[in-house]
Amino acid sequence: MRRIMYLLLPLLFLHVSAQRWMPFDHRAKQPTQEGNIRLVGDLPSSGRVEIYHDGQWGTVCDDGWDVAEAQVVCRQMGFPGAISVTSGGQYGEGSGPVWLDDMNCKGSESSLSGCSFKGWGVSDCTHKEDAGVTCDTGKNITSNRQFSVDNSLGLSDDLGLLFDSEDGCDFSINVQDLSEEAELAFCVHRLILMIYPELNITNESRNLTLDVSQTCHPHVSAFLRYLYTRQIDVSITSAQCLHQLSFIFGVKTLMEDVGRVFTSLLPEDNTFQTQVSMYEYGVRTGDLVLQENVLQYLSWNCEFLISSPLWSTITFHMMDALLQRSDLVVEDEALLLEALERWIQDKSDKISSEQQASLLNHIRFLLIPVDKLYEMQFSSSVLYQDHEKLYLTGLLRGFQFNALPFSMIRNKMDDMSNDYLPRIYTAKEWSVLINDTTTYNRYYRNHYNYGQNYRFQSFSTPAHTSALYKEKMVQWQAQVFLTVQDCSNYGVSCDSFPVARFLASGNQNRYANTIRFNNKLILTCKNQNNVFHVQEFKNDMAMIPTNSSMGLSNPCPDDYSFSFVVRPEYI
Repeated sequence: MRRIMYLLLPLLFLHVSAQRWMPFDHRAKQPTQEGNIRLVGDLPSSGRVEIYHDGQWGTVCDDGWDVAEAQVVCRQMGFPGAISVTSGGQYGEGSGPVWLDDMNCKGSESSLSGCSFKGWGVSDCTHKEDAGVTCDTGKNITSNRQFSVDNSLGLSDDLGLLFDSEDGCDFSINVQDLSEEAELAFCVHRLILMIYPELNITNESRNLTLDVSQTCHPHVSAFLRYLYTRQIDVSITSAQCLHQLSFIFGVKTLMEDVGRVFTSLLPEDNTFQTQVSMYEYGVRTGDLVLQENVLQYLSWNCEFLISSPLWSTITFHMMDALLQRSDLVVEDEALLLEALERWIQDKSDKISSEQQASLLNHIRFLLIPVDKLYEMQFSSSVLYQDHEKLYLTGLLRGFQFNALPFSMIRNKMDDMSNDYLPRIYTAKEWSVLINDTTTYNRYYRNHYNYGQNYRFQSFSTPAHTSALYKEKMVQWQAQVFLTVQDCSNYGVSCDSFPVARFLASGNQNRYANTIRFNNKLILTCKNQNNVFHVQEFKNDMAMIPTNSSMGLSNPCPDDYSFSFVVRPEYI
């Protein structure tokens, strides 16, 4: 009997439970007992993991610390599951003994002390290796939201009935969890499975055994039925399991469709731990759509990511992918370089000199403000000394870009067009913010009784980032229309609200043969500090899409702000 064993990837950021969980802060506190655990951090749902043994609290070493261990911790604490794991004392170094080391949990244990480990207090770790977790509170996720996936392309509904009836089935799929304590059996049709080469099913095959986490068992039947019908309803609570099953069976279309459901979770976590875990999961499963969706969100929130504790933990692969993007929202290129230098220094000897150089080569020195380019020459940065030739080359090209007409250097730069393509720079010199999203006009009345509407702003920018254009200014008007009357007052026809308009006034046309303005509108939650939407202006207008048509749902529909960003490009 051929037995094909597949081990599901661990749940990274969503855990499905059949139990009904009470909110964490409603649980009655219990006296401290042997094996109790606690999370030490700013939030009750995340922090350094500590366990009580022999009358004393101690920590857990991050050797062997993975998502299976985090799931056990979070469920023992009363949460639905884990979002992500942390290592290297990210939540601060604890005190007392390091009680547990070389953890090896299956993920189904009821307590952390029920997992395999070296022995109480047997460890070669220091508190610099204290482990931590972030748990899913279940408060921000609407688990009953349904997303219909239909790739049937005219397939007969009778195929679904064939699966339901099991008529003529000739192949058995046995599903068990890792501990072999729960089993399911399905009778299916071998011809259907032979469509999927990942399974290596032949005419002689009679059965297939899958190791699937018990939490995913309720979703296996719907997945198998999809193999017949190409139709399935996906909820946020079933998405992770369906994505993993799609990965196992090699059903890339469904894997990508379900991966899009994950994007609805992106704005839920301001710590970026969910997003980083999603990206790494997408890399492991080869889901390019999921990777792109997460990278886009992280690019839009690059300024916030840089200032978060997660910045120093992201992988070389993710950093390399981020730095190649032009949709990074960041104050300016100099700030991005400073953040990269800090990341490299934090990684110290974990990345090679060649990897450091490859990342530094993604910095667009040509777009660093010329005054900051000048100051860089006198930097005492260790990286500057280690990669002096790279920096000097970047500085030289940056000064040339700022001092010479673009027509002179265009032919020399055809193979490096990204170097002079701006990202989305939000420095005050290039952007304006409108915070007023109320449906009534707020006016400041001075003693002349003139009104100023804070949803209408005027400002000016240079025509381009090059120093040649520093004194050649373009005037801009940024406007947010919330009512029909707003639009009517400015002679604009509006079909939906809110609407943003961003137009130049003055002599910008004189630069039309050299410069184009690919301006951007950024929507940001005021209190949560996260960007949930970025879009271009078409004919100076930007209609704000609804939740159903927006890539990400609006997490703050009544409390967001508009950033208007001028983005000049040489042509």
